[in-house]
Amino acid sequence: MHFEQIEILEQQSLAPYAYTQAGGVVDYLAVPKSQSDLKKLLVWAKNKSIPVQVFGRLSNLVVRDGGLRGLTILLHDLHDVEVSHNVIIADAGADLIWVAEQAFEHGLTGLEWGAGIPGTVGGAVFMNAGAYGGQTDMVVSSVDALLPSGEIKTFSNEAIDFDYRHSIFQDNHGIILRATFTLQSGKPEMIKARMDENNFKRANKQPLNYPSNGSVFKRPTGYFAGKLIMDSGLQGVRVGGVEVSQKHAGFMVNVAHGTGNDYEDLIKLVQQTVRDKYGVTLEAEVRIMGER
Repeated sequence: MHFEQIEILEQQSLAPYAYTQAGGVVDYLAVPKSQSDLKKLLVWAKNKSIPVQVFGRLSNLVVRDGGLRGLTILLHDLHDVEVSHNVIIADAGADLIWVAEQAFEHGLTGLEWGAGIPGTVGGAVFMNAGAYGGQTDMVVSSVDALLPSGEIKTFSNEAIDFDYRHSIFQDNHGIILRATFTLQSGKPEMIKARMDENNFKRANKQPLNYPSNGSVFKRPTGYFAGKLIMDSGLQGVRVGGVEVSQKHAGFMVNVAHGTGNDYEDLIKLVQQTVRDKYGVTLEAEVRIMGER
C-alpha cells in the first residue's frame, strides 16, 4: 500500500530489520524518508485510530512472536548529520557509529565510546546509552522531539532527565527527531587510538559473530550482571535458538533461528536462576514488547 509517496507494508516481519534477527509480525510497517513523511504517517494512524510505535534500528528491543499491533515506524532513513565547529547535529535515525566517525574526522573528542555501539542516535538518547566510561548524557546538549500533542519541542540536557539507561522520552512518549552533540577539540591521532582500543576490547570480549542485542541486563548495584550469570553456570544455556553467550555471559545470541519468545523465555530463566542463587534481581536493559 502506498500513502502519498510513502510505502506502508502490511503484515511484515520485524526479524530482517532487527539486530537479533528475531521478532514477530507487525500490522503495518513504514520507513519515512523525511520529517514530513513521519508527520503524515502519524496523521494516517490517528485517522485509523491505531497505535504507533517508533524505533530506529531495533538494536535494544525484543519483539515477541505475536508481533505488534498498529503502525510500526522505523526512522533509520532519517540520518542527516551536520558538523559545525564543535557541534554535531544528527537526525534520530543516524547510526551512532557514523556520528562518532564524523566526530573523529573533524577532530572532535567525546564520542569515542560510541565508535562500536550498534543503533541510532535516537536509541542512544532514549536509553542514555554508554560504554567504556562515556555516556550519551555527557555529550548531548539538546534534543528536538515531536510530542503526542503535535508540538516539536527542544529539550535541554537538564530537561531530558537523564539517568542510568533512562531519559524523559521513556515517560512522555515524545518521538526523538534529532540530537545536538557538543564536543571538544582533540588530536585526531588520540581520538582514533581510543576508538581503536574500544573496538579491540569489544571484539575480544563480545560475541560479535552472532546476532544479539548487546548487553541484556542493567548493572545491578554492587554486582556485575555477566559475572552473576557466569557464576550461576548459565553460559551456553539455550532456549529455542537463543543462547547465553559462551564468550560474554551478559549477552544472549541468536545461534539457530531464535525468536522473540525464545529471548524473553531465556531472559526469565536467567533472572530466576540468579535470583534463586544469589538473591539478586537482574533488570532487563532491553525492551520487551508485543504479543506472545
